Formats: sequence, structure tokens, C-alpha cells
Amino acid sequence: MRVLQIQGLRAFAAIVVTLFHARLVPGGFIGVDIFYVISGYLITGLILRELDSTGRLNLSAFYQRRIKRLLPTSVFVLFVTAVIAWFVLPPNTRGALGRDLFAAAAYISNYLFAWWQNDYQNLNATPSPFIHYWSLAVEEQFYLIWPVLMIFLARYGRRAVVQGVALITLLSLALSVYQTQTSPIWAFYSLPTRAWELGVGALLLFIPKNLFKHRLLPWLGFSAILVASFRFDDNTSFPGFNATIPVFATALLITTIPFWPPVLNFLANNRISQWLGKISYPLYLWHWPALVIPSSAIGRPLHIRERFACIVLTLVLAHFTNKFIEEPLRHLKIAPRKIFLGAIATTITSLLAGILIATTATSVISTKGDNSFTFDLTKVMAKPAVYGDGCHVNYGETKSGYCTYGNKASLTTIVLYGDSHAAQWFPTLEKLAEKRGFKLISLTKSACPSVEVPRSDQGAFKDVHCRKWRENSIARIQAIHPAAVIVSSFQYYSSPKTYPNRDKWWSDGQQKLQLSLKGASAHLFYISDTPRPLRDIPSCLASKGSNRCDTTKKTPVKIISGFTLIDPTPWLCTSFCPAIKDSIVAYRDSSHISVAIALHLLPQLESALLVHGLFR
Repeated sequence: MRVLQIQGLRAFAAIVVTLFHARLVPGGFIGVDIFYVISGYLITGLILRELDSTGRLNLSAFYQRRIKRLLPTSVFVLFVTAVIAWFVLPPNTRGALGRDLFAAAAYISNYLFAWWQNDYQNLNATPSPFIHYWSLAVEEQFYLIWPVLMIFLARYGRRAVVQGVALITLLSLALSVYQTQTSPIWAFYSLPTRAWELGVGALLLFIPKNLFKHRLLPWLGFSAILVASFRFDDNTSFPGFNATIPVFATALLITTIPFWPPVLNFLANNRISQWLGKISYPLYLWHWPALVIPSSAIGRPLHIRERFACIVLTLVLAHFTNKFIEEPLRHLKIAPRKIFLGAIATTITSLLAGILIATTATSVISTKGDNSFTFDLTKVMAKPAVYGDGCHVNYGETKSGYCTYGNKASLTTIVLYGDSHAAQWFPTLEKLAEKRGFKLISLTKSACPSVEVPRSDQGAFKDVHCRKWRENSIARIQAIHPAAVIVSSFQYYSSPKTYPNRDKWWSDGQQKLQLSLKGASAHLFYISDTPRPLRDIPSCLASKGSNRCDTTKKTPVKIISGFTLIDPTPWLCTSFCPAIKDSIVAYRDSSHISVAIALHLLPQLESALLVHGLFR
């Protein structure tokens, strides 16, 4: 094995992940997969060499080396990130900040982030500065289990080791492929669905050295990694089958190191690559907070120059962290008892710090500047009641429940149908149902527009589930034959690459919707999409003067004839679209109007329905 080439692969992995999060390389998340193959290869090699030379494995020494190698740097970055985030981010984020610090410190952040539905490929407007610690948690869990498993298998000989590792790798790959389709977030984060990547690295140790001698094979591996880096994106189903491309490409590069052509050797072995490989661990730890904290603090995505500045900052921080923390502590002679006690102490301190930070959170926010305004963030960010009672259908679900409100005995029924931008009007219609005495049925689903457009799978969203939910909802509407159907949809979904004309994609979907609803009701109302905030409005108000948050853009009306149009934009905007309208925070996030403003607009919506003859 040539360590220089491995170091070069580490450098590539760290840089490509950084560029992915800087939105410069669409498939750069595969850098994590490259790291896993390298880790499986190196760690298993260390274990097997010790077993072969001594007949046993000193588990205490193994864990000491892992603690010294990983813990000081990760805890240092964790604490510095927490302190900076506590000072520069709005107080309303401290609850999540403390919770996520606790998760990272507990070494189970991968499972907790999956449980909390943090989608690594599709992060929200104010993502956690600690979410990248999920990959460290996977490795730490691997380091805890893998040496014990190797000891057990080694008792039955080398053949048992090979067969055991191969079986675990195949089972893990099969689970990864299956769960990526059924539960993609859990597949992305969990050790059982990632273990095969580390297992592939381990299996390289049992491949004869001269098996892959062809000079084209290193180029094949390198090309496959480049293709995955630039062809994969947020819409790519991952890990599953797609992850085999970067994983097997990395494995091919490692096993063909002796046959690398001069160009690849130069790319991996030059001084810059070796330096990047040397600092790759702190580089990975620093890159995410360096990119996300500034973006969250100013309440908008970073411009490209700002992203490059953050990358430079990451390199500087990684260099000095490696020089003054990682390398000195890694080689420092420390008594084994002190290493374990230190690990326990720092873990407990980190957990307590997370709890302490969470207790400093407050939901009462006062805006800065001349136009001071105080509001309760908890109330502003509250979602419509259909989220809490299970009537806003989530990813993976294909059928809405009973979901009936208002006067349930009424002979007049109105149906609300669409995605979350339809659900944002539920509070208004529920109040109107109580006032006017009609029955309201709510049929809404996350990220699934009523407009019947095909969408690419993205993270937990699967278009097949959306289509099935639409079929079930339309069948129910046709059976009900309501007095009116009120539809609405978020208008800014990305069209599939197969659709060159986005406007036609959207109008075709509206025509299909219209055809599906034909004969279902005498009144088909379409509430056009609400204005689009360019910032997370509550976070912006919490950190800036209210006038600096008035950047929301009007959404153009794109409704085909055949629907009765209701345009809410004049209700929310004049010459501009303010963040605070009539002393009410108008948006609960970077997309949806707040429940309070929805209720405030009840007279306008009622008037619009009256004008078009819905109520007598």
C-alpha cells in the first residue's frame, strides 16, 4: 500500500464534500462514501495485521488510538461551533442548537437526525451546524463493533473472516438498496445501510495484489468518481444502488495503486493534495459550520464570492486545527486510564453544554431597528391544525383520512385539495366553515401539488406516492360531488430534465387536474400561489430590522382558463410584500404564510367566494 495515494483520495473526498455544500459540485456528497471505503480498508488492515502477528487484538489499545485520533479535534470544533452559533444566531434557534449538540456529543446523531427528519441532501432554510457529524457517528459505531466481530471471526480462521465480511457486506448492500426506496432518510444515516461501504474497503485486503493489473482500470475508477460527482444531485436516490458507483470506483483505485499512471500519481502525490489529505479530518469538520452559520446569521443563501471566502476560511481553520490540536494530541503519550477518563469527561461536558444551550432559547422575539416589533416565535411558526391531527399527509403515504371539519352534518361540502400551500389556507376555510355552516374536507399532502405534474424523486419524496395519493383524492372528490373544490399549489417546484419548457409542464399539469375534476363540482376555485419569501422570515426578524426582511417577491399568476381564479397577492402586498402585515408576521418560514395572517385574510377570501356565487 502507498500511503501517499490514500492521502490523495482523502483530499479529494474532503474537497468534493466541501464543494457540494458550497453548491459548486452537485454530487459531492459521495465524498463521504469515499471516506468510508478508505476507513474500512485501513482499519481492517490494522486489525488483521495485529491478529496475524500476535494472535490477539488489544481492544483497549485500539480504542485508545481511535479516541486520540478522533475525539480532541471533533470536540474542539463542536465547542467552537456551539459558542459562535450561540452568539451570532437568533435566540430562537438555541433550542435546536442545544439539541443537535447533544446528539453529536452522544455519538448517535445519525439516528437522531434521521428521527428528526433532517434530510442531508435537502436541508431547510436554517439547517443544523452539526448535521455533518452524522457521518462521524456512523464511523464511531463501526469502530466499536468491527474489531469485536473480527476477533470472533478470526477464531475460525482467515476463510471465516473473508466469508463473514463478505456476508455482512452483501446483506448491508441489500438492505441499503431496499431501504433507500422505502425509507430513504434512514437508509442515508444508519450504520446497517452504510456498513457495506466499509465492508467493501475491508474486502480489498483479501484480493490478490496482481489481480487488477490493467492500466486502464485506475482511469475507470477515477472517471466513475468524477461522473458521480457531477452527474448525481439532490434528486439522486441515495445511497442504495447509486452508491455502488463511487464505492466500487474508490475500491478500484485503492486496489490498483501500484498501476496508477503518472498523471493520477501527480494529482494525488503533489504537495497541495498531500496537505489537503493531512488536514482532511478537520477540513470536513469545519467546512459545514463555516458555510451554514454565516448563511443562517444573515438569513439568506450565500453569494458565490461569499461561499469561496468561507471555503478559504475552512482551509485556514483546518490547517491550524491540524497543527495545534490534531497532530500534537495524536502523538502525545497519555496513560490509558487518562484517555478513557478524558473521553468520558468531554462527552459528559458536551452533553451538559447541549442541555444548557437549549435552556437559553426563547420564543419571544423583538425586532431591531426603528420599527421595533415583539412577537412569539412559537405562535408565528405554528402550522395549521391538519399537521397535528394527521390530516396533512406526509412522504410515503398515499391516502388521506376522514379529515372532515366544520358542520359535519351539513349537506353543503367544500373540499380543500393540494400540497402545503393549499394547507396554509386551512385555518381560514375552517373558520369560514364554522361561520357559514358547511362541511369542510381537507385533502393535502406535503410536496405533492394538486397540479398533476410529474416530479423527480428527491430525498424522501417519491413521485409514485404522490401520483397514488392524487388518484385516491380525486376518486374521493368525484364520489363526494362537493359544492366547491378549492385547489392551490406551490408554484416553484423544479420540472424534470425531460421537460425543456417549464411553463408547458405546469400548464399541462393544470389541464390534467381540470380533466380529473370534470363533473365533480360546479365550482372549481384555484387560489394562486402566495408571494415567495427570499429569506426565512421569522429568523430574519429575529436577527435584523423588520424593513430588511421585506424582500418577499410576488408570485406571477399562471392559471389556465377553466378555474375560477382567486389571487391573494394584493391582500399581502402593495408595491412590496412586507414581512409584517397589519401588525402580524405574514410568513411562518421561507415559504408559507402564517396561521395568524391566514385567519386575518378571512374577510377577503370570503368576499372572493361570494363574488363568484358560492354562498347565497
